[in-house]
Amino acid sequence: MPSFHHGDVEIAYLDEGEGDPVVLVHGFASSKNVNWVYPTWVSELRKSGFRVIAFDNRGHGNSSKLYDPEDYHIGTMASDITALMDHLAIARADVMGYSLGARMMGILAQTRPERVRSGIFGGLGIGLIEGGSPGESVAMALDAPSLDDVTDPFGRTFRIFADQTRSDRRALAACLRGSRRLMTETEVASIKVPTLIAVGTKDEIAGSAQALANVIPGAEVLDIPNRDHMRAVGDKVYKEGVLKFLSRRP
Repeated sequence: MPSFHHGDVEIAYLDEGEGDPVVLVHGFASSKNVNWVYPTWVSELRKSGFRVIAFDNRGHGNSSKLYDPEDYHIGTMASDITALMDHLAIARADVMGYSLGARMMGILAQTRPERVRSGIFGGLGIGLIEGGSPGESVAMALDAPSLDDVTDPFGRTFRIFADQTRSDRRALAACLRGSRRLMTETEVASIKVPTLIAVGTKDEIAGSAQALANVIPGAEVLDIPNRDHMRAVGDKVYKEGVLKFLSRRP
């Protein structure tokens, strides 16, 4: 598994295929494999003629585990994307993030638009501005000695997922506490790259996709029918919609 260093942080990544580059940024408590390889995103994009780059966010997967929340400022995490692109000598790429990864992508699209050919918000709608994503209850669930000690339903969902992915729960709790900054409506309204917002119709975490699209000029919405936050990732409608969007973006 290749890796590179962004400062003192080692970032594990994959780089497969040829063609226009697409960078995939996974969600909280997930990994490049869980979010993108196992649900066949990498193979589907490769078959469609794209070069696919995915990485493990700091604190996740095979990347460095850090325990200070300050190391997970959302702007710092977003800069890991461009650091990887620089490492691979990629000047500009389509970037798709899911949940936390979508927030990272949003920061990048707003602050470094010259690096983002198009941006895809997966599993994130107006929550980008209004919040509603995992909060302190989830951090406390991750810190709990065992699942039996977790009573909050939302916290239990993420604790179970973190255990299933064999994550470093202490690193995840630090990530959650450090990456909470939301974008303002003014910041989001300044995003000018071609944008797709893909959210499950039963997703109670992301917030409204249409409400976010109303803020970003020209943004398109892709509703993923009957999928919640966890089950939308590998959905066929999601994949087909993204490929269609990529086929006609400038």
